[in-house]
Amino acid sequence: MRTDVLVVGSGLAGATSARILAERGKKVLVVEKLKHIAGHCHDQKNEHNITIHTYGPHIFHTNNKKVWDFVSRFSRFHPYQHKVLSYVEGRLVPFPINRDTIVEIFGKKVATYEVEEFLRKEVEKSRYNDPPKNFRDVIVSQVGEKLYELFFKNYTIKQWKRDPEELSPKVAKRIPVRFTRDDRYFSDKYQGIPKEGYTKMVERILDHPNISILLGVDYFDIKDEIKAKITVYTGELDRFFEYMYGKLEYRSLELRFETYHTEYYQPVAVVNYPNDYDWTRITEFKHFLNEKSPVTTICFEYPKAEGEPYYIVMTEDNLKKRELYMREVAKLEKTGEFVFIGRLAEYKYYNMDQVIGSAIEKIQKVV
Repeated sequence: MRTDVLVVGSGLAGATSARILAERGKKVLVVEKLKHIAGHCHDQKNEHNITIHTYGPHIFHTNNKKVWDFVSRFSRFHPYQHKVLSYVEGRLVPFPINRDTIVEIFGKKVATYEVEEFLRKEVEKSRYNDPPKNFRDVIVSQVGEKLYELFFKNYTIKQWKRDPEELSPKVAKRIPVRFTRDDRYFSDKYQGIPKEGYTKMVERILDHPNISILLGVDYFDIKDEIKAKITVYTGELDRFFEYMYGKLEYRSLELRFETYHTEYYQPVAVVNYPNDYDWTRITEFKHFLNEKSPVTTICFEYPKAEGEPYYIVMTEDNLKKRELYMREVAKLEKTGEFVFIGRLAEYKYYNMDQVIGSAIEKIQKVV
């Protein structure tokens, strides 16, 4: 079989790449090992007409207008501002850490203009490395040891099965801390959930006469049968190179969905459980699109080592292996015949908008 472009994976990286190339007149074949499109942002209506996210919660947010304009071509967005609570010391407390979190935990009246100074004093009496050597150092240097212990330490151990001191300081880059009462998890200009779901959005991205799709097919089973001028790869980095530098670690999740005969289970879409229970968080999906139903569906997340790869594990050993693999990637990309895009293919943490932005940038260079 011959095609101009072979795209491996139909998630956001693959779908965006396929669309741009198709609009430039290229014949594109998308090969997806799952039996559905949209990768890990796949969603669907359950039997109660509640939109559930098959692989855990996905909230779209970006400051990149080019990315926002791209996704807005294929979906209208419900204006959703994400809020998270943490179950700490038997109560629900605002997270990320802000003025109200400090008042709850320390039982002191602190004005917003006093928050920065309050945290500075907490940091002053704490022990950490400067410059930071690991995840713990980054967090403690921002909020001090008490808040680190309550909100971050045990959650990190559950999530990664690692002591936070074994994880790269880069892991902590995504964690916001606020000196105000702003309790939104994200502060980006554009935020929301596709009104008809992520799957429908991706379906529209892939709806082009130059795009063909093969579902339930593993690229590695058919790669020798397809001749393509360009291959866009979005799968696991180490698998592509037959583990020549050793296996990279990925973390997976066991997701348990339950439906309760009550209108709401919790006050916000996501509640973190850093210290209690075996799960890391509970998601209640109705909040995302403000769906109305006399019942509610929730999802418990249990991190695990094996299974569908969700997260990269940013230890020193994994990052060293990544560097070796990325040298091989650079050689292949230099030929103009291969492009590696996305969290798995680059062994790099990306938000959804960053994946799309990276795909737009890389594919435009190729064509």
